[in-house]
Amino acid sequence: MMNRTRPLITLLFLLLAAGLGLGGCAPALVGVGTAAVAASSTEKGFSTSVSDTVIQAKIADKYLQKDIDLTEGVDVTVNDGSVLLTGKIETAEKKIEATRLAWKIKGVREVINEVQVTETSNLKDIAKDLAAAAQLRAKLIGDADISSLNYSIDVVNGIVYLSGVAETEAERERVIAHARELRFAKKVFNYILLSSDKRD
Repeated sequence: MMNRTRPLITLLFLLLAAGLGLGGCAPALVGVGTAAVAASSTEKGFSTSVSDTVIQAKIADKYLQKDIDLTEGVDVTVNDGSVLLTGKIETAEKKIEATRLAWKIKGVREVINEVQVTETSNLKDIAKDLAAAAQLRAKLIGDADISSLNYSIDVVNGIVYLSGVAETEAERERVIAHARELRFAKKVFNYILLSSDKRD
């Protein structure tokens, strides 16, 4: 009997700890509990499910503290440390912020941002930005000294925004150098963290 109740007690303790980190946000705590219980019954291991749920709760808390539009417009799904962002947001800047904040959470291994931007932009500029992002992604994949999955790339009006986690300073500098070589890159903003940096 004791062995059966221990996992449940552990789950409740972890959910309580995650909830306390949300600054008393009751709706978020309910979401965490529901997600954790549902996830624990899937093919994922119990500890992985709880870790993903904690990551999701921490990202939601980051969004709530930064901008209510992120909380309302961005849906967050976490699977084995891989974060998928979906939904709709008003500006490209807010989409980039959603990516940047997600990378700040410990345990995040990848961020895929599929959030749609509702503001209208020049189709020609959008095409250039997409081409630049694809070109940079290809450069990172082709560089044996870079783990390309550890980085997110956003290009808006020729400005390149880099985020993710680098193993070393040298790796971070290589990613930035590739970005600066892009034909349509006007400017490069670096939000890449080092694996040694403190993450929430």
